[in-house]
Amino acid sequence: MNHDQALALVREVLTEIVPDADFAVLAPDENYRQALELDSLDFLGLVEQLSVRAGCRIDEDDYPRLATLAASADLLAERT
Repeated sequence: MNHDQALALVREVLTEIVPDADFAVLAPDENYRQALELDSLDFLGLVEQLSVRAGCRIDEDDYPRLATLAASADLLAERT
């Protein structure tokens, strides 16, 4: 999976969790947990779905790297 595919996957999963997410106003390096007001259960759902769909393991140590769209895509692209 390349970076663009990983970014598309992150946006797809976030849209399922937050259907009204507006990525036009969300910068790639902006903390999406705060911007989209994700609670801890939403975030864990995001982690689970990204792991399943990307086919890679995401550990708790990786959570800080899932703070922004760009960093999340980087992590997934590295792992797949």
